[in-house]
Amino acid sequence: MNANYYIKSFSQIKNNKVALNKSVLYNCEESFDFLEFIKAAYRSMDIKYPKFFKMDGLSKLAFLASEVLLSKEKLNPEEENNIAIVFSNKSSSLDTDKKHQESIQDKDNYYPSPAVFVYTLPNICIGEISIKHKLYSENSFFIFDSFNAQYLLDYTNSLLSANKASEVLCGWVEFDGITYEAFLYLVSKEGTIAHTKKNIVKLYNT
Repeated sequence: MNANYYIKSFSQIKNNKVALNKSVLYNCEESFDFLEFIKAAYRSMDIKYPKFFKMDGLSKLAFLASEVLLSKEKLNPEEENNIAIVFSNKSSSLDTDKKHQESIQDKDNYYPSPAVFVYTLPNICIGEISIKHKLYSENSFFIFDSFNAQYLLDYTNSLLSANKASEVLCGWVEFDGITYEAFLYLVSKEGTIAHTKKNIVKLYNT
C-alpha cells in the first residue's frame, strides 16, 4: 500500500447500466443483448468515434468504460498522455477466438477474416484506447480466474513508484459473448479515495 496514491475516479458497465463514480449515466431497461446494449449506450453519450462499430465485443466494452472515465479528465487530444493501462479478465479474447475458429474450420468455405483475426488478442482493446487518447506509456493485460485486486494494486503502485507513468488506468473487462462486466479506475497522486485493496474491492462490488 502507498498512501500517496489515490483512486481518482472509476467507471462501471454491467447489468445494462453505465456509471461513473456511482452516478448512472445510461440505464437500458429493455432486454437487449450485449451488442445492442453497448451500441445504444455509445450513441446515448454523443461519442464521435466511428471505428467503435468495427471493434469486437471486448474492445467495445473496454473502450466505452474508458471513454466514460477519461472524458472527465479533459485530456489534450494533441499531446501524448503519460497514462499506463493495466487490464485483466477471465476469458481473454475467447469470444473473438471462437468466431475466428468458425471462419477457418469449414475447409469448403475457408475464409479467415482479417477484421476478426486482428482482435484475437485481449490487449488489442488497450491499443484501441491508446490510439484514441494518445496513451503511449506502459500497458499490460492479465488473465485471472476472478478479479484480482491485490495484483492490480501491486503492479500499479510499482509503475507509479518507478515513474513509468504519471497515472494508471486499470481494472477488469470481462466479456465471454453473453455476460459482460467492466470496472475501470484511474490511479493518481491526487484524489480522495486511498489506493488500497480494501477500497478497490469495495468499489468493484458497488
